[in-house]
Amino acid sequence: MSNYLLTQNNYQSTQKEQILYDYLQYLVRNQEPENLIDDFKAIFIDASEDFIPEIWQAMEAIIDMEPEPEDFHNIINRSCYILINYWLQNPRLQKSIPDLVNLFQEKANRYATCWTSQRIRCLSSSFSRTEQYFALQRLARILTKQVEENTKVKEQTLVKLINRYPYLYENSINNENNTDKERKEIIKIRQKQQQKYELDLCKYIIYQKLSRKNNYVKNPTLIGDKELNYTIQYFTGKINGGQTLRNQSEIFRSYCDLTYSYRSFKDGLYEYLTDTINCGYGKSKFNRKLYYKLKNTFSQNNSHQPNDSLMLDTCRDLLNFMVVESLEQPKHFVFYDLINNLGPIKVIGILLKIVLFCRQARPNLEEKFSILFNHYQGFNSGKVWWLVKCMEILNVALTTNFGRNRLCCL
Repeated sequence: MSNYLLTQNNYQSTQKEQILYDYLQYLVRNQEPENLIDDFKAIFIDASEDFIPEIWQAMEAIIDMEPEPEDFHNIINRSCYILINYWLQNPRLQKSIPDLVNLFQEKANRYATCWTSQRIRCLSSSFSRTEQYFALQRLARILTKQVEENTKVKEQTLVKLINRYPYLYENSINNENNTDKERKEIIKIRQKQQQKYELDLCKYIIYQKLSRKNNYVKNPTLIGDKELNYTIQYFTGKINGGQTLRNQSEIFRSYCDLTYSYRSFKDGLYEYLTDTINCGYGKSKFNRKLYYKLKNTFSQNNSHQPNDSLMLDTCRDLLNFMVVESLEQPKHFVFYDLINNLGPIKVIGILLKIVLFCRQARPNLEEKFSILFNHYQGFNSGKVWWLVKCMEILNVALTTNFGRNRLCCL
């Protein structure tokens, strides 16, 4: 009997939710965003029983079924995305998305008049402390047109810089409740922002090559001109042995095609990743750690011939080791130690070599940086400037090696 009642409650809840969703879908097509945001506030923030009777009754029925906070948060998230998905289709309307997201930072206009209203307000307030809401905030930040001087960047929280890093968008904004359509919209935003950054960086590179520099082209990064020039040269020019990092990856890939054992593949991978590390720290500490890490990685396959799947798993495991394991275990001592001893350019260079050789691992690398970004998003940028520099340098590395235009070295 209890299972039957549970099924009935779930069915009734779904029906009432659909009434709300249908209403929001109607409004978003027939009402200006400013008015719609007022209505949204009346439903979720004010929780006003004076609102349209049919909608209030639907909300009342949902609350009467005593949903878990997570279930009600999903309703709020779904309701937000009904509006967001429509507004994303029209550049004129996109500016309303931050206003919608900021609603959850506002307080109700008056005291709650009943228990249902109190409960809705409580659940809406707790939504602002969920990862779903943090993802919405990051999306809003990307769409917020804000001109800020670089000198003030270090005083801002890290989350305010997310629009600078398109490779973070998919992992930092999407969550498990997003639909395929919502994920595609995030990909579109990423592509548009990536194209803009690539164009800005290309203009900067061309400007640096001019013998006569008339109109100044702004450095599109948060690192100085001298360091940016060196970074571009490092990721596109010839380094040890007169080969670019891209050339080295192609040579190593050819080596892998001729390798008959996984053990030999790991030995070659070790040499490939460490041939640019010639400082004392690298030789005495990191190289040794990396060697033992690879030695013990999937050792049961040592005598097998490596295939694409095994090589991808190895690269993923290396990224866990070198950057950060997971959102649940965001320990990154190795990465922080590497940055302090090798410097961010060489460290990002090693990571780039991994994804140049195994391009299927690039989403994993992007995910690792999203984990670090999300972990530190509430910190002032100045306090985690080491991470900001790494993200800026990774932006250059990915753009110069994976961008649509082959950006040449300085």
